Amino acid sequence: MTDVSSSLPEPAPRNAHPGTVAEVFLIFLRLGLTSFGGPVAHLAYFREALVERRRWVSERAYADLVALCQFLPGPASSQVGMALGLQRAGYLGMLAAWFAFTLPSVVLLVVFAYGVAGAGDLSDAGWVHGLKAAAVGVVAHAVLGMAKTLTPDAPRATIAGVAMIIVLLLPTPFILVAAIAAAGVIGLVWLRPGPEDFTERDSFTIRVSKKVAACCLGVFALLLIGLPVLVALTGNAYAALLDLFYRAGSLVFGGGHVVLPLLQAETVTGGLVEADTFLAGYGAAQAVPGPLFTFASFLGASTVEGPGGVTGAVIATLAIFLPAALLVIGALPFWEGLRSQAQIRRALMGVNAGVVGILAAALYDPVFTSGVLEVGLGALVLAIGAFIALNSWKVPAWAVVLAAGLLGWLIL
Repeated sequence: MTDVSSSLPEPAPRNAHPGTVAEVFLIFLRLGLTSFGGPVAHLAYFREALVERRRWVSERAYADLVALCQFLPGPASSQVGMALGLQRAGYLGMLAAWFAFTLPSVVLLVVFAYGVAGAGDLSDAGWVHGLKAAAVGVVAHAVLGMAKTLTPDAPRATIAGVAMIIVLLLPTPFILVAAIAAAGVIGLVWLRPGPEDFTERDSFTIRVSKKVAACCLGVFALLLIGLPVLVALTGNAYAALLDLFYRAGSLVFGGGHVVLPLLQAETVTGGLVEADTFLAGYGAAQAVPGPLFTFASFLGASTVEGPGGVTGAVIATLAIFLPAALLVIGALPFWEGLRSQAQIRRALMGVNAGVVGILAAALYDPVFTSGVLEVGLGALVLAIGAFIALNSWKVPAWAVVLAAGLLGWLIL
């Protein structure tokens, strides 16, 4: 059988940095202010704003990137944002994307740590229910759009369906990664790409040398091994806080909810944060936009031993996200080279179908269960309205989120 990729001309290279740092910062700041609903919802917001509306990357390239970040430890949605910022405006663009997307929730949680806990349980507020309902519509719109491109035939639709069922029945981070890997193996053996599967190979171009990538991977490993040694030798409280949150960001797969047991063991059991304070901060983290990993900002500010305050929040925030940045830079050059090869392309066809199934599973649990089933009929109405506004009327996601929050405050 002739490899269809060999018969196609090589696409002309594109400018790897077609945007500006200011553009990246402003777009991700808006996303950071309006992206409610957790990691899967964040990926949906990114897709609506950057794939569908602005066309920074193609649907396939975005799915490839999501697949890569699902395999890496750390906050997958933040890593996708970092990579998109890197592709759009270089290293400063990567920094701008992370900083802008993370800043709103960091500020809110640090303020909360300084005494806004008297506001009560924000997770039961009507506007929060409205925002969660909007996330249902956003994620549903993303899953439908990705399914049209990434599962256009029966074999890939079957892979997506099986992945969805497996993840729903066995909802653990290990099963999630295993399902993606299995989808890749099935794609390699079963699927055969057509010409349309090679038309957008250049749509995610980066300028990171393999030498820089190798250095980042080396720094990642050096910090992971060296920080505990430094703490043992010096007993320095600043180094201890840095080590605690760096390990949390380095060793956890599956996003913010998975990191919570580790953070609880390290901070509450370790005597750094009171148990009631931990629970109050977790509730607040559920009610703010942006990545759940910013819960580290609250914990860093709330420590009763060590730096605490703004200093503790800064150390904790930088430490928990630093592994994600190092791994993204370290992995992308090798990933970019691999994903254009015919055999890897077949595997990625399966992986991308599996990602669609996993996102569909997350659409049900936790997005739909927490955003609609736990609230009631009013939330379902808002979710349907959000989906129609996005899918049929092409209303920007940020406007849909703001409207849903207002309506939730009025009726829920």
